[in-house]
Amino acid sequence: MGPYWAAMQPFTHVGGCPWWKPLGLVLALAWGCNRGAAGGETPFTPGSDSQVLERVPATATDPRARERAALRRELDANPRQLDLATRLARLEVEAGRARGDPRHLGWAQAALGPWWDAPEPPHEVRLLRATIRQGRHEFDAALEDLEAAVREDPADAQSWLTRAVVLGVRGRHAEAARSCGPLEALVGELPAAVCRAQVDSLSGHSRRAYARLSQVLASRARAASPREQAWGLSTLGEAAARAGDVARAEVLYSQALSADPDDAYTRAAFADLLLDLGRPREVARLMEAHSQDDGQLLRRVLAETALGTPEARVLAEELAARHAASRLRGDSLHAREEARFALHVERDADKALSLALENWRVQREPWDVRVLLEAALAARRPEAARPALDFLASTDCEDPGLVALARQLEEAAP
Repeated sequence: MGPYWAAMQPFTHVGGCPWWKPLGLVLALAWGCNRGAAGGETPFTPGSDSQVLERVPATATDPRARERAALRRELDANPRQLDLATRLARLEVEAGRARGDPRHLGWAQAALGPWWDAPEPPHEVRLLRATIRQGRHEFDAALEDLEAAVREDPADAQSWLTRAVVLGVRGRHAEAARSCGPLEALVGELPAAVCRAQVDSLSGHSRRAYARLSQVLASRARAASPREQAWGLSTLGEAAARAGDVARAEVLYSQALSADPDDAYTRAAFADLLLDLGRPREVARLMEAHSQDDGQLLRRVLAETALGTPEARVLAEELAARHAASRLRGDSLHAREEARFALHVERDADKALSLALENWRVQREPWDVRVLLEAALAARRPEAARPALDFLASTDCEDPGLVALARQLEEAAP
């Protein structure tokens, strides 16, 4: 798998993740759905000796953790060895995605320390720095690095892809589409088609996205790896769901997970679809073994709450504690997930609306629209949703759920 596939992540969407899929080494994370990186706030002091702060994986039994530890020792001895630093940084980013723990972003930054503040760092450092900044929702700084990266090396597909990711998260769809433009010549038809389909789907043209990508995927399926197939199928599933074809979306998500059972992005998107279809029991089963990160746990909490199971309260308390710990670290990266939790579990519409508005300042994906519209309705403050309504109108949205929410808010407005 070439390096360009690594950029096809986020965050996000799905509840805070970006709109690219986690295939192989992830270098374009939007970390809205995960726990945040450590901040500069007052250190957190546990209330008792029994309070669990972190469950650390056993390095002795985790080959990837052993590899990172070995590289860290080498880098400590040779801190300016560029190839060691960039390799370790990539592995930390990948580990953060896999564990749902953006503190790995801090460790990735530490590996790049000698070059981090350089105005003209090596190209690979610049791209990794953009990825880390994106992960922290420092989108403007990430875009500065990415603009420089595509000027430095216009043939670097990964820079174009990562740029498309950030622009898509910010709702700058026309620019994101232009960033997809060079990809076919650089890396082939399928990644270019997925890039364009994602932008089309986000900007309200889901039927067009589905038609174009399904044609390309059908012609390239035999040459694609299982992960590439999963990525394409999941993208088709999102387009189908946004166009209102939920039956087709369910089939595609199932096929994508069969091709790549470790695809957390698709699992979360599938869970959201099943929740909307009123099938929480299936969501609880789907997420039972996948609650390491906050986005995955949120969906299980929503499912268990809907079912009224004994586990619901315990899991909700665990997720609330994670949110509180993130806030103590100065992190607000997953405000969208907190808003969903506040609205549907805590039943606190005002809190949900405040969080949704906080999230809207940095993200413009369909789930960001939805959370803000739902929270404004629940809080009986339709005027608070005006930014999202205006944005939605500008995209010619085909998503029947969002269209219905927008109509309700327009009718509720004074």
